[in-house]
Amino acid sequence: MSASATSDAWWPDDEADLLVVGYGPVGQVLANLMALRGRRVIVVERHARPYTMPRAVAFDGEAARILAAAGVADHLASVGEPSGDYMWRNGAGQDLLYIGAAEEHGRNGWPESTSMYQPGLESALIARGEELPQLTVLRGYEAVDLTETGDGVELAVESRDGERRLLRGRWIVGCDGANSFVRRRIGSPAVDLGFHHEWLICDMVLHDRREFVPNNLQICDPARPRTQVSAGPGHRRWEFMLLPGERKEEMDTAETAWRLLELCGITPEDGVMERHAVYAFQASTVKEWRSGRLLIAGDAAHLMPPFAGQGMSSGFRDVANLVWKLDLVLSGFAGESLLDTYVEERRAHVQHAIGMSVNLGKVICQTDAKAAADRDEVMIATRERNLARPQQSPFQPLTKGLLNRDEKGRRRPGSGDQVPQPRVSADGGAVGLFDEVVGQGFAFVSRDDPAELLDAGQREFLARLGARLVWLRDADGTETAGRRDAAAGDVRGRVDVLDVVDVEGTFTAYLDGIGGAAGIGGTRARTVLVRPDTYVYGAAADRASAGLLVDGLRERLTASAPVA
Repeated sequence: MSASATSDAWWPDDEADLLVVGYGPVGQVLANLMALRGRRVIVVERHARPYTMPRAVAFDGEAARILAAAGVADHLASVGEPSGDYMWRNGAGQDLLYIGAAEEHGRNGWPESTSMYQPGLESALIARGEELPQLTVLRGYEAVDLTETGDGVELAVESRDGERRLLRGRWIVGCDGANSFVRRRIGSPAVDLGFHHEWLICDMVLHDRREFVPNNLQICDPARPRTQVSAGPGHRRWEFMLLPGERKEEMDTAETAWRLLELCGITPEDGVMERHAVYAFQASTVKEWRSGRLLIAGDAAHLMPPFAGQGMSSGFRDVANLVWKLDLVLSGFAGESLLDTYVEERRAHVQHAIGMSVNLGKVICQTDAKAAADRDEVMIATRERNLARPQQSPFQPLTKGLLNRDEKGRRRPGSGDQVPQPRVSADGGAVGLFDEVVGQGFAFVSRDDPAELLDAGQREFLARLGARLVWLRDADGTETAGRRDAAAGDVRGRVDVLDVVDVEGTFTAYLDGIGGAAGIGGTRARTVLVRPDTYVYGAAADRASAGLLVDGLRERLTASAPVA
């Protein structure tokens, strides 16, 4: 214990499996996911009340899938709406770039982009957390000292009236933003990536629900780069870049905000301005996301401009990657080195999002008229030649970490993919999204009977992991009906296998896409072993390779686990 913490008060209920510093949306998702796993969680938040103004305005389909796992699926429609189209134009009104998005069922079973009202989303996450007895939130307390002990951490916190408490946890995660207290204790400063522009943000509640076409618009005008986007049902945001020589103090006024809004045809008669504020759009990353039992996630680990809408979504992916690994370490099922894969997987994964966001930012933030004209000429020619081509996805497979690899360390086909979430039914039940029907956690999904593919030891290992064995059937039932009937007498009653019908054929099409000449031995995949964060550990084409998947995962997880 540090000297400054020796006099701090401590109560038995101030001890937890996980301490979380910061209770914004990323901290809320982390706390809910861990508490839903039955882990005792204590959160420290220095603000006495939730922040009531929007900051982020969108999340992607994978983030929606994570939010559903965190217990707020039923609230997403009330706080968000499909983002729809995203158009980039120059100052003369010419189209430069069009980004479309599936509005209903994208790869993850949710719209590819959802525009949302952040205070509403946070209210839903907080309300869900209040239903979880394992979760305690200490509002109005600030972290003031942090010490790592032999088997955990001790965190001293102080309220505004001077009360000090000592919290004890086995692990701590900082979700405390760009000025993270936990990151400072790790000792890894943020590295500036050289992108920095200030923008005036104007959030509006409009009097009517008029239709904006396009729904989201970037005006790449060197005279004043500006943006207008949906910010959730009934809300809309306009953004204006500060030009060289303009100062924050002069721009961050109601008078300036209304003057600039007139450029977009918006006056006080159209709605109420919730707030105006000048924000710095910047890019930075942190080299070390972990030191011992200290970890960071979200803005504490990375910042990016908002132009790809990946900031908050990347934070959600951080904690979705982290929670199941922390849970395995806490249970003694895996060693602490498993958490190193959180760092290497997420740090590599987020670089793509940052790079794409910065590249888009360089396009819109151009204030040199000659350079902007050259940009327009290239983008218009490119758009006209490729008008019908779909835009590149911002998502990338995992390339590092806990993945199935060949003898040379290369990812095998399918490893690192994010598995799609189709609509399915189980054992003749109602149709629903895969995660809802099958459940959370590891999943061994095969077009063959999992009980026949795996030996008793492999099945026992997956059972200890809490994995679900899923027998995937085609919509017409022809793929496995004969095998299922033949095996029923031998298997049922011994192994819990869930029969799942791939109603839309999406999952089986994904398996077919893994195989082929460049696939697994030149044949199509029939099996995938899916991690709890919905990324694929590995794929297999036959019984032997399916068993090797399980053996490989068992070896990776238990290699450094403590000896019982």
